[in-house]
This record gives sequence, C-alpha cells and structure tokens, in this order.
Amino acid sequence: MARVPKKRKAANEKVDRSKLYSLQEAMALVKEVNTTKFDASVDIHVRTGLDPRKPDQALRGTVTLPNGTGKTKRVLVFCTSDKEQEAKDAGADYVGLDELIAKVQGGWTDFDVVVAAPNVMAKIGRLGRVLGPRGLMPNPKTGTVTPNVGAAVNDVKGGKISFRIDKNAIIHSSVGRVSFSAEKLLGNADEFLSTLMKMKPSSAKGIYMKSITVASTMSPGIKIDPKSIK
Repeated sequence: MARVPKKRKAANEKVDRSKLYSLQEAMALVKEVNTTKFDASVDIHVRTGLDPRKPDQALRGTVTLPNGTGKTKRVLVFCTSDKEQEAKDAGADYVGLDELIAKVQGGWTDFDVVVAAPNVMAKIGRLGRVLGPRGLMPNPKTGTVTPNVGAAVNDVKGGKISFRIDKNAIIHSSVGRVSFSAEKLLGNADEFLSTLMKMKPSSAKGIYMKSITVASTMSPGIKIDPKSIK
C-alpha cells in the first residue's frame, strides 16, 4: 500500500467523510485542506440524475463568475480581416483564419477558449477532430460563435466559463483558486450552482443533483449538502 504523505494525511483527517457540509463551510474548509505549494484550482463536481443521451438533458451552458476565474485565459479568435481589430482591441491572444486553422490542424492547442464569427464556421468544421475532444469547438450555445467577437472575448476575459455534462452525467467546473478568499469562492460557487438549478430540464425525473463535491488540486473532496443550494 502506498504511503500517504503527512500533509495529505492531516488534510484527510480534517474532512468528515460522513458529513454533508453547507456551501459556506465547504468553501472555507477547501482552503484549509489544500496541500499544494502552487495556486491550485478549486473545482466543483456535480453528479446529476440526468440522462446525457437525451438531447434535452445533455446540459451545456455558460456562467460568468462574479469574482473571476483567477486565471488569464488565452483566447483564439477565428474571423475575417474586417473583424480582426475588434478582436485584438478586446484582448484576444490569437486572431486570424487560414494560417491559424493550418496551425491547429497540425496539433497546436496552446489556448483555452476559441471564438469564431458565424461566416467562418464552414472552414472551422474541419478542426472538429482536434478541438472537439478538448471541449474547445466554438458553439452558439456557449456564445463562442457570434458576430460580436469583441464582446465574446471581453466575456471570457471577465470570468465567463462554459460547462457541459459528461457521459457519466457529471458536470465539472472550476470556481476559482485557493488564493481566493472563502467569500469569493462562495460567491463563484453559488453563482455556478444557482445557474445549474435554473437549467434543470423539465423532463428530468427524480433527484436532479445527486451529489456535489468540491476539491482543490490533489486535496481531499468535501461533500456539499445539495439542500444548501438556493
């Protein structure tokens, strides 16, 4: 059996595995049990009772975290030359079309979000094999296919994130970094979970949020009481 490091063992002992914590308690505790030396991501994992095979239950959406993500996201914008300056002025890290398409086809994915103007989507379609598996393919539902490329870049830089349900009916999202105050983490987590509550499909039967867990990178998971969510 692998030996558990002292820091991790101490962190594990601070988390009561049999308890369902309130959202406020969990955001304070996740900072306390962090074991990394770097500014780790704080992530929420929601196990739902949905069936992602059903189109109306394959949840996908966006939320703007009120306190930001704590990470500067690198944004790539695919657009025609008349939109390039708009994207650059908004802070896009990479802007262009044919040259960038060729680069991505070659395997380059050194970016976090892709925004595309509608009139270039026919060209972008060929990148599905590269961008799709990484969750980077632009999509109108997440606001990343839009004629207003500047506004889309501003949204991403301002804390807007996208999420989607996976094949196991779980939704994962970062809600900040361990350097955030517990209050800022609470504000972000509350906004994310409240958004999910509003998105509950009318066809969903039974329990919508079966379990909610928060954890920082390489630290123990903390179970949250779904009833504490507004």
